[in-house]
Amino acid sequence: MVIESRPGRPRASSREVLAEAACELFLEQGYDATSVADITQRAGVSRSSFFNYFASKSDVLWSGLDARIDAALDALGGLETDADAVAVRGILSAVVRDFAPDPLALALRNATAMGLEQELVRDTGLRHARLAAGIAEAACRSGIGAIRADILGAAYAAAVLSSLRVWAERGAGHGSPDALFQEALVSIHDLPWKI
Repeated sequence: MVIESRPGRPRASSREVLAEAACELFLEQGYDATSVADITQRAGVSRSSFFNYFASKSDVLWSGLDARIDAALDALGGLETDADAVAVRGILSAVVRDFAPDPLALALRNATAMGLEQELVRDTGLRHARLAAGIAEAACRSGIGAIRADILGAAYAAAVLSSLRVWAERGAGHGSPDALFQEALVSIHDLPWKI
């Protein structure tokens, strides 16, 4: 006997179900009032299933971007002494390229309704610091002095995170994070990689 699959949307993974449940709850009752137990109950999965996918409640929002930042940091580390503005910008463009709406984009767009303003400021700061440090290290390895490297790292990291925030706040259909990142790079054009 052959069992035919039902038409319609393919079944979502537990990761997607958990993220959707978390976002629904954050909108309904706020971030702080939502526990991991609430999320797993809404998603219909066990607590251990949650921790198979996410390290914390906050990780539900950030895991997609964190994976992209990790890949960028690996690529920046691989530049050795060959880091230049073109290579660094190419690596950072990959962070925002083809970025689809996800829990982070939803949270950025609905920060007030979800009660996430302070959480997003803190967590964005952590991502900014990690990315800025990786960029600064690449700049130092290429012969740029520490202060200039720190400034370049901070500016480039801000361009990445700002382009994602502005894109999310504008909503779908209003440009892409990559286009906004290119616009942000124009804003820091006066900070050439080398002088």
